[in-house]
Amino acid sequence: MQILVWVFEVLFISSLVGVFPLSLAETTSPGVCSEADRAALLAFKAKIVEDTTGILSSWIGRDCCGGAWEGVQCNPAGRVTTLALQGPVKDSSMYMKGTLSSSLGSLPFLQVLVISGMKLITGPIPDSFSKLTRLTQLVLEDNSLRGNIPSGLGLLSHLQTLSLAGNHLKGPVPPSLGNMRNLGMINLGRNSLSGPIPASLKNLHLLQSFDLSFNSLSGFIPEFIGQFRNITFIDLSNNQLSAHLPISMFNLVSLSYLSLSHNQLTGTIPEQVGNLKSLTSLSLSSNKFIGHIPASISRLQDLWSLNLSRNGFSDPLPDVSNRGIPSLLSIDLSFNNLSLGTVPKWITNRQLSDVNLAGCKLRGSLPRFTRPDSLSSIDLSNNFLTGSISTFFTKMTSLQKVKLSNNLLKFDLSELKVPDGISSIDLHSNQVCGSLSSILNNRTSSFLEVIDVSNNLISGTIPEFSEGLNLKELNIGSNKIAGQIPSSISNLIELERLDVSRNLITGTIPMSLGRLANLHWLDLSINRLTGRIPTSLLGIKFMRHASFRANRLCGEIPQGRPYNIFPASAYAHNLCLCGKPMLPCRGKKQETSQ
Repeated sequence: MQILVWVFEVLFISSLVGVFPLSLAETTSPGVCSEADRAALLAFKAKIVEDTTGILSSWIGRDCCGGAWEGVQCNPAGRVTTLALQGPVKDSSMYMKGTLSSSLGSLPFLQVLVISGMKLITGPIPDSFSKLTRLTQLVLEDNSLRGNIPSGLGLLSHLQTLSLAGNHLKGPVPPSLGNMRNLGMINLGRNSLSGPIPASLKNLHLLQSFDLSFNSLSGFIPEFIGQFRNITFIDLSNNQLSAHLPISMFNLVSLSYLSLSHNQLTGTIPEQVGNLKSLTSLSLSSNKFIGHIPASISRLQDLWSLNLSRNGFSDPLPDVSNRGIPSLLSIDLSFNNLSLGTVPKWITNRQLSDVNLAGCKLRGSLPRFTRPDSLSSIDLSNNFLTGSISTFFTKMTSLQKVKLSNNLLKFDLSELKVPDGISSIDLHSNQVCGSLSSILNNRTSSFLEVIDVSNNLISGTIPEFSEGLNLKELNIGSNKIAGQIPSSISNLIELERLDVSRNLITGTIPMSLGRLANLHWLDLSINRLTGRIPTSLLGIKFMRHASFRANRLCGEIPQGRPYNIFPASAYAHNLCLCGKPMLPCRGKKQETSQ
């Protein structure tokens, strides 16, 4: 879903300003750089104490308008009109560190100001930015900016795009932003803003994209939102908004994307939801909605993603015909007050990619899908499904994730025939038996990243691990697995989480476990392990949780962080473990924490 949000916003910004920074160039050859503008840019550069992007290293020489200064564009008079500096958001090694200089407010001809993805630019947004009265695009997203949003930004009457997302801004949304009557996009998401949505925003009649998600906004969704006739994108998710949905919202016939998930919204979904004829994605998950899901939802011809999970919706589901919601690809009705019994045919008979019906009181055998080849993700967990799994995955050639945990499934692991491309299997808390070697062997797919078969009836031993596996999470806890942890565990070089607790495992903890550099969660508790905790574990730098409780271990606990500062309960009920955080070893003086 987050990828979908990103696609919507990128397409919107691109439609307004082109693709940064190359397409922002003036078609007319620029003149020689204004000395005042050059000084303002150099003052900004001086406030950046570290630049691993290398962008500012190009800012040398007298002429900032000649094309050599990366991210800078000028008009024919030599005045700077564009400053567009974009860092790669997902590359943590590429950043700028410093603060925003108020000198940028001294660029009177600036129309486009983009400083995004720089990660470590901190401090406030300078009040001087309110002097940039020609500005049409202001994008300062994915930095570390702090403080309040300056109310003076409301003076930027020509602004069409405002994005301050992905910072640490706090305080209210300034009512003065309602003065930006040319605004087509506003994105203040992923900050720490609080208070209500200001009534003054009703003046933004040209608004097409409205994103205030991932803040701490409270109050209600204002009725005036129904006046945004051109709006296509609304994301108010992950806030503390309450009360009922405003009826006016369902007059927005151009609205394509609507996410109000993770709030405290109440009431029912009105029948008027069927009026949102352009809607492609609807997410109302994790609220307090009640009542029935309205039948009018079947009129949404373009809807392909529907998420109504974690509410209080009750039976019956609407009777959707074969022609209803024809574009649907993804559906999530998990954890409501639904007692479906079986999966409705209007779901099983469709060409869907994602089906999530966790906690819907499904009973009987696993469902059969008419188009299993289209499925990429299935979650039928927390139900009362019974029987075997032997034919369930037949023809599911596109399946990547399956979650069937917390059911009553009873089968041997040798019956499990999963597609080659699957990345995550969660079967925990069933009645699965057999040996791990049925799913962990030299034929195990390199695509497989997550296996959770905990809390079952699995026996046998832990098999040897071959090279080339890309497992990130292996949870085999609460079974009847015996034998030793093989030293070949070190071949799981991508492993981040390992849980073998509550089994019958014997032998020593292999030294090779210390080679798992990415491991941050380790649970070996309640087994029959003997010997010492190997000091090789000190080589794992990012361990956040480890438990060795209730084994037969002895000797000194590795005396380095984090092992010597984990709670004593992580080592309790062993034979003779000593050293911090336990009692000192005999004849050895306890030292201070390292």
